[in-house]
Amino acid sequence: MDSPQVPGGLTVETLTLDAATLKEAAGVATAAFADDAFFCFLSPNERLRLRGLKIYWRGALGALGDRGLVLGVRADDGKLIGVAAFMHPGGYPLPVLAQMRQARFAFWALVTRPPALVSGTKYLVAIDKVHPRESLWYLELLVVEPTAQRGGVGAALQDHVYRLADRDQLPSYLETQKVENLAYYRRFGYEVVDELHPVKKGPPLWTMRREPRAT
Repeated sequence: MDSPQVPGGLTVETLTLDAATLKEAAGVATAAFADDAFFCFLSPNERLRLRGLKIYWRGALGALGDRGLVLGVRADDGKLIGVAAFMHPGGYPLPVLAQMRQARFAFWALVTRPPALVSGTKYLVAIDKVHPRESLWYLELLVVEPTAQRGGVGAALQDHVYRLADRDQLPSYLETQKVENLAYYRRFGYEVVDELHPVKKGPPLWTMRREPRAT
């Protein structure tokens, strides 16, 4: 299946997550979530939040192994500007050792703010509790460098997988912490399943599901 083109002639590629690429991908996620209300709630201090985001996403992506499909888009100068991390059908939950790796990185991401460890754990437990155990594509991360947003990068990163999902008649699933994203993901066929409130006075999370389209 041909790789989708991004407006401007850029191409979606499959990323091999060596140490350098993991650092790049975590950097894109950090820039995209730097001022996100959910992560500001967990870590109000900007310096600590940026530190934590880099650690967390490096660990989360690195734990995927062969259960993950990580796609990227690079600018003409080679800089990574967009990342999508999908988990293959049947890939969730990750093996115990991979989950331990993710938990270790999450701990170091939030250890400077102990209350965030409690809140973050409550969110992760709530997410896992409602996550479908059937075979589906799971979009764990979709981020685009702020300067490249609204240019079709995110759509191209998703399209690559949804064509596979439609071909195999498999659903897709995600969580989002931004209410603005609900309308965005509906463009691709998602609908809201749950609204989660794991932490009192904390921001909500939404789970969304996309049913396969006839091919």
